[in-house]
Amino acid sequence: MLSRRAIGLLAAGTLIGGGAIAAVALVGDDQTRQEAVAERGAQVMPFSLDATTHVFDATATGGTQRVVADDPRDREQVRLVREHLREEATAFQRGDFADPAAIHGQSMPGLADLRAGYERFTVRYRDLPDGAQIDYRTDDPSLVAAISDWFEAQLGDHGADAHPR
Repeated sequence: MLSRRAIGLLAAGTLIGGGAIAAVALVGDDQTRQEAVAERGAQVMPFSLDATTHVFDATATGGTQRVVADDPRDREQVRLVREHLREEATAFQRGDFADPAAIHGQSMPGLADLRAGYERFTVRYRDLPDGAQIDYRTDDPSLVAAISDWFEAQLGDHGADAHPR
């Protein structure tokens, strides 16, 4: 049986190497998947998952994604969150969802629809006192559903490091 570290490394190697096997196929339970996602997340996100919280708020017109420092006085985490989310918002505006795919897998729910429909929703970045947020807005019901599915997948994958609003 593979160790959790070996599973995470194998999953990361598969994703980085461009393999079609999603990390989900490599891990059996939610806890192990969350650990693998955390390992891959550390390669993509410069801030500490242990020192921050992801908040996802799906709405009737899209949703809001926030990442906040657990200690608002931790200026380094706040800076890193802002830097990363600013870059992500810019990438998402171009239909580039490579970072979430690298963390959660190419078959992440909602991801294909967001890539295909990126020109039909707006992405807006905003600083928060303790981190940053990205707002997603659309009039297209299929994209509202894709955003909701995408948020739900992230909530499940990030476990205790994330929660709905």
